[in-house]
Amino acid sequence: MSNFSVPEMSCGHCTAAIEKAIKAIDPTATVSCDVGARTVAVESFLSDRAVSEAIRDAGYDVAAPAAT
Repeated sequence: MSNFSVPEMSCGHCTAAIEKAIKAIDPTATVSCDVGARTVAVESFLSDRAVSEAIRDAGYDVAAPAAT
């Protein structure tokens, strides 16, 4: 599982947009958003780079994956 820091994620709409973007390229991905910590945990066959690009495509800045 990879963790991503998404500083601008602040509400349910944000989490829904991010989850939708990731699941559009990997429908089997497990996505867990923590609005309080502003992090997204993703379990997927996708590379960290692909997940980061999906989050950016949804309109959010993303930091490099945090160590788990």
